[in-house]
Amino acid sequence: MHINQKLSSIYLRVAIGISYLWEVADRLGLFGPNGHPHVGWGDWKHFVAYAKQVMSFLPEGIVNPLATIATIGEGGFGLLLILGLFTRMAAIGSGILSLCFAIAMAISFGIESPLGYSVFTLSAASFLLASLTQYSWTLDKWLATRLVNKKLSAYQSQQNGLKADDQDLHHTVIDLKQIRALAQIDYRI
Repeated sequence: MHINQKLSSIYLRVAIGISYLWEVADRLGLFGPNGHPHVGWGDWKHFVAYAKQVMSFLPEGIVNPLATIATIGEGGFGLLLILGLFTRMAAIGSGILSLCFAIAMAISFGIESPLGYSVFTLSAASFLLASLTQYSWTLDKWLATRLVNKKLSAYQSQQNGLKADDQDLHHTVIDLKQIRALAQIDYRI
């Protein structure tokens, strides 16, 4: 993997992940109450009031559940992206979620709102992250490396006529081509 793609994938993951977690922390009041400097919402009540404005075209009864789902999604995607766990799926989910935000903002406030707040940019960055072929410094890569090492160890034991430690690996025939294929990919859907 080229150094540019390595750095880009790390930067995209961390920037998107921290942005999501920051917004979740703000709406849960972790940065202080509403009205304090550098606090957007300050509590759930003020966030839901904003969500009602953003989703003004929807029935009011579904806004609170959608705001809750969005908050859980943002927190989950943010955490997964920072950790680098299920990175591709988290990036796709992030892209879809932020695209939904952008469309809702455009319907309710006009196109300048999602453009001005770079919500389409967030969506595009998420989809770009999902399109990368590999991710550096991720739990995905660590787990894939562990799997390759485990299969390679089982293959070596099989070649030496020894029993494999893992029951699942013991019952399957370990193929060197399979190990090579696993070693060539980090994590894919």
